[in-house]
Amino acid sequence: MSTQATNTAVRASTVVDAPIDKAFTAFTDDIGSWWSPNHHILEGELAEMVFEPRQGGHIYDRATDGTECRWARVLVYEPPHRIVFSWDVSPQWRLETDPAKTSEVEVRFVAEATDRTRVELEHRKLERHGEGWEGMRDAVGAPDGWRLGLEAFRSRVGG
Repeated sequence: MSTQATNTAVRASTVVDAPIDKAFTAFTDDIGSWWSPNHHILEGELAEMVFEPRQGGHIYDRATDGTECRWARVLVYEPPHRIVFSWDVSPQWRLETDPAKTSEVEVRFVAEATDRTRVELEHRKLERHGEGWEGMRDAVGAPDGWRLGLEAFRSRVGG
């Protein structure tokens, strides 16, 4: 597990003991099984997280009362090798509706063996969030940011 922050991007990676297709599916279709239930911007209690598996889809949270928060747009969907999604969350941890003020997350899946996959994540273009973007960079680059997320993913998938 590693995490590295540059001026406008955060990179993290891990290796899981799973074939590439299983790792990809667990990251996307099964996102709610490993993503921290404390990391959401819903007003209510989180019931589920959904990843719509297609370019043009969304990643959204659904509350127990049925309300939804669509906090990401799926920009690239290339199973089982790559996904890119927007990060439609402001530096104040609220939904950002202006696409020009959102960053992006690219996740690459690289087969190291038939049953071992390296997962490389880059959260980039953080400066597009505008004033306060450095706080967003520091938060997603902190130990309880993407690093914690990938550790939970690795525990869920195997590694």
